[in-house]
Amino acid sequence: MKPVNWGVLGASKFAREHMARAIHEAAGARLYALATSDPKKADDFKAFCPDLQVHGGYDALLSDPAVEAVYIPLPNHLHVEWTQKAIAAGKHVLTEKPIALKADEIEGLIAARDTSGLLVAEAYMIVHHPQWQRARALVAEGAIGRILHADAHFSYDNRADPGNIRNRPETGGGSIPDIGVYTYGGIRYVSGAEPSRLRARIRRENGVDVYAQVTGQFAGAGGDFTFHAMTSMRLPPRQEVVFQGEGGLIRLTAPFNAGIFGEAQLHMLRPGKPDHVERFPGLRQYVRQVENFGRSLRDGAEYPWRLEDAKGTQAMIDMVFANEEPV
Repeated sequence: MKPVNWGVLGASKFAREHMARAIHEAAGARLYALATSDPKKADDFKAFCPDLQVHGGYDALLSDPAVEAVYIPLPNHLHVEWTQKAIAAGKHVLTEKPIALKADEIEGLIAARDTSGLLVAEAYMIVHHPQWQRARALVAEGAIGRILHADAHFSYDNRADPGNIRNRPETGGGSIPDIGVYTYGGIRYVSGAEPSRLRARIRRENGVDVYAQVTGQFAGAGGDFTFHAMTSMRLPPRQEVVFQGEGGLIRLTAPFNAGIFGEAQLHMLRPGKPDHVERFPGLRQYVRQVENFGRSLRDGAEYPWRLEDAKGTQAMIDMVFANEEPV
């Protein structure tokens, strides 16, 4: 497969530490260009990709005919604008989550994708990890029976960094846009169900949610089930997802930052049966995401997270904010 030439819009810390490296190391991909107005930031990328082409602005990178696909790690409020610009420039696009801040904004991206024929996706990396793929398959085959309840927890503490874009309302900050996409979207992905009602208890600081406890009910073909999802930027680090069924439960450890927060594991516990544990050491979901994007672009393979999927999670986020109660 001919490698896909990638360009990165912006020298963000996340791009430098994770996604740019993943593009550089992924099979079928080439980290070709970076757009940044700060040459010192470009030096950090050139340290692991010496032949990197550097453009002084985003428009200059989008005008580079050698760039086939663009990765966009900009602050949340810029995602829709620059995704649209990249599509208009004829580039395939992978944009960091959340790809939009309202579900109806994604409708415009879907229309632009369909008109252009380009591959446009949200960088929702967990669905590329076999831990999540196995959980989905086990639930679908009835390994724990009908789901009765789901719990999803994701927290970290960034109160010491008030200038962080996640702590600023003007950049689309908050725990829900940042990590609620994982707790809410993860339940949707495994269960195939959608929320039917919910209650959202939210604490805000400086206009952004720093703690959100969301409870309610999902409805799907397999029946209704209750759920509890907690996100916070003011609690000690915690990551865990549990699906409880009529015949047992599935627990996912390190479900969102596999290999960074800890080893990704799947535990299935069923009464009267031996505990079942699957471990996934060394698998890099960011690399797998890039490789899947390339296979979809080059070979037409189905991409596991479509814009329609992203829209469903954003619709749930919109529903959470519409039902907000202060803590």
